[in-house]
Amino acid sequence: MNAINVMPLQVTAVATVAAVGFALWAGHRGGQASGARALARRAVLTLDRVTTELAAMVACLAMAIAVAAGAWQVVARFATETPSSWSEALVRVALIWMAYLGVAVALRAGALVSIDVAQRFTSGALQRTIEAMSLACVLSFLGVMFWFGWAMTERVQFQTIAGLEFSMAYAYAAIPLGALLAMVGAMAHFLDRRSEELENAS
Repeated sequence: MNAINVMPLQVTAVATVAAVGFALWAGHRGGQASGARALARRAVLTLDRVTTELAAMVACLAMAIAVAAGAWQVVARFATETPSSWSEALVRVALIWMAYLGVAVALRAGALVSIDVAQRFTSGALQRTIEAMSLACVLSFLGVMFWFGWAMTERVQFQTIAGLEFSMAYAYAAIPLGALLAMVGAMAHFLDRRSEELENAS
């Protein structure tokens, strides 16, 4: 494995350890949080509130664009018998943005598929350790996705999307941006868990 492939993994590993350490420090449950810890926790949750709402709005807008473009494609193909060259490409780009930004919202809400046996039958330090390990796995994956998503976005910036005639980078940019927003959502979920589907499960 060459240095070009090893460096992203090394940087991601170090950043993940630092982020999890920060999350454990800011989310320490022993006694009433105050001072720097409370300030750090509030800062992360405030940032998350802004980024998650932004991600949700853009994801909903992307879904609406995909639906409208798809409907137009059906009308153009069957009603006017002149299928448009841009609608299918626009649907693909909109769905990419919807999916990658939707991940941030899903992570914040704790709505992704999870193995909840450990969460149900543990408590205290063991439960917090499992949560920290889960956060480390998520942040590691998102870190790699951000790194290579950014590299791919730079690589395709001079290529155009057939039918839309604008740079492919506008589509690929959803990968690093979605990963970055999802990191904030994962950190915020660790500090302020929202797992309604787990709590309401029978």
